[in-house]
Amino acid sequence: MRISRFQSTGVGHQASVGNAEIAATLYRLGELLEIEGANPFRVRAYRNAARVVEGHPQDIAAMVARGEDLSELPGIGKDLAGKIGEIVNTGHLALLDQVEKRVPGELAALARLPGLGPKRIKLMYERLRIDSLDKLERAARAGKLRSLPGFGAKTEQKLLNEILRRSTRANRIKLAVAERSAEPLLAWLRDLPGVMQAEIAGSYRRRAETVGDIDILVSARKPAVVIERFVDYDQTGEVLARGSTRAALRLRSGLQVDLRVVGDTSFGAAMQYFTGNKAHNIALRQRARQNGLKVNEYGVFRAKLRIAGKTETEVYAALGLPLIPPELRENRGEIEAALSQRLPRLIALDQIRGDLHVHTDATDGIHSLAEMAAGARALGYDYVAIADHSRRVTVAHGLDSRRLAAQIRAIDALNHRLEGVRVLKSCEVDILEDGRLDLPDKVLAELDLVIGAVHSNFNLARERQTERVIRAMDHSCFTIFAHPSGRLIGERAPYDIDMERVMVEAKARGCFLEVNGHPDRLDLDDRHCLLAKEIGLKLAISTDAHSVAALGDMRHGVDQARRGWLEAKDVINTRSLSALGTLLRR
Repeated sequence: MRISRFQSTGVGHQASVGNAEIAATLYRLGELLEIEGANPFRVRAYRNAARVVEGHPQDIAAMVARGEDLSELPGIGKDLAGKIGEIVNTGHLALLDQVEKRVPGELAALARLPGLGPKRIKLMYERLRIDSLDKLERAARAGKLRSLPGFGAKTEQKLLNEILRRSTRANRIKLAVAERSAEPLLAWLRDLPGVMQAEIAGSYRRRAETVGDIDILVSARKPAVVIERFVDYDQTGEVLARGSTRAALRLRSGLQVDLRVVGDTSFGAAMQYFTGNKAHNIALRQRARQNGLKVNEYGVFRAKLRIAGKTETEVYAALGLPLIPPELRENRGEIEAALSQRLPRLIALDQIRGDLHVHTDATDGIHSLAEMAAGARALGYDYVAIADHSRRVTVAHGLDSRRLAAQIRAIDALNHRLEGVRVLKSCEVDILEDGRLDLPDKVLAELDLVIGAVHSNFNLARERQTERVIRAMDHSCFTIFAHPSGRLIGERAPYDIDMERVMVEAKARGCFLEVNGHPDRLDLDDRHCLLAKEIGLKLAISTDAHSVAALGDMRHGVDQARRGWLEAKDVINTRSLSALGTLLRR
């Protein structure tokens, strides 16, 4: 994977390699090594390093330029530090070049399809010469996969469905990935003298889980100067369009960004127009017409007189509405709720009192128990629940009864000397196919809460998958159902489960469901958050953090909850420690 370090930006200066590009290189190397059958710990080391780089708050290239020792970063030794330096200094990684020559075609892309491990990919290549998604799709359509050992008509159809599902989302980027490119560009524009306001609109501002492109709105008296700075950005890959008040470019990350420079008197109207989805904006225009008004990106007009437009608040007020939060502008009843004064007081990040699902280096995390506790304390949390994997997740070196008991003792000892945050004893316990939990009752009873999760047998029929989870919730120690749909955004579809029934049964048993804030999961999704609210089931917003930096993913979980109309009262970890303890006792 060669990165053009000296790619022209149209302004004659060099562009640095961003954290996202370094991480992508390390991720790809790990994928290809896994296909080759490399040592799983070696593969895991590259993936962990990619996560560290991806989530690091500082610019890694700048750290290299300053001569800082990257081996001091968690999970990155001297060898990995050297490889990261090579990526920064040369724009590519020689080891990856070598592995790419050995691994045919697009086999790494195949590895991201659910149900295709290294052995199956190797078999498809050797028997059918399948080395790309296109060839896999053609083989599936022709019914050739079912002839291979371990495959069948059902597997073949599921693979075909997954390929088709991905093709419809090919141009969309995960919100967190887009954020890493969009926010530095926004800051670059805000630093320009003469810029009065600069904001990102669109689905990004609604905090949708994926975005197609980025819309940036700027208020400034000299549009030409803003346009010049925009295309002068050092991460520009290609300038797509350039006019007097508009421009578009594609960043080196692949993200397309559209810029509009508007007058200060129209900035609020433009923000409203470019933030709401199509259905929301149509509903607003219909309401405007009913009141003899016209609303567009320039303002709210009565005949030719502009009566509002400088702020979004005055735009909505001109239509007889309170300001509707950006996350709700999806035409899912928010206008009707606004008219009847029933808009929710959406949960805010500063209302979160603790994280109920984090991991340590005892399993597949990067930081120690003490480091994760210190990270939670630094965020001002009252509590944090350590929930390392149970023994069934062998790839994560999951805990058996003996190791979990030792961790329980370690947490007790840490709490004895720790001030400012309480560490709760938990475990992310696998829900087995028959609904049993992966660890014996005796050790589970010692925990403050039990996080149940499905990590295998995703292909069970809807009824069996649903019953499996409900049987697990029957266990008296079961507390929270983690990442309830099992999806990975853009990578793995949700398993088939009757989520409404699971929610009803969870409420009846005094259990809760999780809103997992990991940017690849965001699970529950926004619609299921709203369904839980309607049912009266309380949720937990957690990060599933595997590092101290990933504790910051709480904001992504809160964004998802806000899109699902959730308020602080709907979320259990907005409670104090004592109030939470009451809720956790079934």
